[in-house]
Amino acid sequence: MNDLSKESVTWVTIDESSESQRIDNFLFKHLKGVPKSHVYRILRSGEVRVNSKRVDATRRLVVGDVLRIPPVRSSRPVDNGEPKAAAPQMLSRHILYQDDALLVLNKPSGMAVHGGSGISRGVIEQMRLEHPEFKFLELVHRLDRETSGVLLLAKKRSALVELHRAMREGETEKRYLTLVKGQWHNAKQSVKLPLFKYVTGSGERRVSVNEEGQSAHTIFTLKKSWPEFCLLEAELKTGRTHQIRVHLSHLGFPIVGDDKYGDFPLNKALQKRGLKRMFLHAGKMVLKHPLTGEKLSLEAPLPEDLERFLRHLDAE
Repeated sequence: MNDLSKESVTWVTIDESSESQRIDNFLFKHLKGVPKSHVYRILRSGEVRVNSKRVDATRRLVVGDVLRIPPVRSSRPVDNGEPKAAAPQMLSRHILYQDDALLVLNKPSGMAVHGGSGISRGVIEQMRLEHPEFKFLELVHRLDRETSGVLLLAKKRSALVELHRAMREGETEKRYLTLVKGQWHNAKQSVKLPLFKYVTGSGERRVSVNEEGQSAHTIFTLKKSWPEFCLLEAELKTGRTHQIRVHLSHLGFPIVGDDKYGDFPLNKALQKRGLKRMFLHAGKMVLKHPLTGEKLSLEAPLPEDLERFLRHLDAE
């Protein structure tokens, strides 16, 4: 099933890893190098069959379905049979937890979770390269490129569906650590400010506090203070894009190192003091295992570069 781009008809029996997937998305993934327009053409013409019947592009696959896939030509290079070099284990050493349904990474800062927008390879693509034995591997949620910490990947479609449901229903707990500019006075503060997505004139995606936006709720807890900065724990009650960053910036407490919503002159000065990135770390996630229901408490230690900067503040 790894290479369906052949000169003869291919027959594929659907297993649990592809259950509930739309047939067009299944074909895009497995007919790599074949234009999407051609995939839709063979669907419309009836050359693709499921259980000997014609289907449309929105048909969702179920376990046991038998697909007939016609001969197609791929633009990929021909495999000459030579063994491929194993992908460097860049991310596998960052695995915090793994079983047959779930994989949890301590994502390094500076790596996007997926490719696109000029990024050839993100976390998900790299992990698939490092572990070709995984039949199914998908991101459960996302972290910003500069944010480090707990990142969930599903190794079964059933786990992915259940984790998405749990997140929608607010059944997961997500806690971040962040360092902000200024003096935060409340020991604990609940912030409910709606967030609105927009695109700048230069084409960059941004988020602002706006009554027309989606509801967003963050609970901030003060962990430690210095003359210029405060360390906060942020608990996400909703999961909007850039939620913590925009809530804090709007309140006048920008995250140090934030290149979109932060204090840019301060960020530049802090680089000379050793902080080269945004200080935002997904430190903890608590959830029920998607298949067994067992409670999981997943924690990622603060990275050394952020710990080092805090030690620097203590010494000043």
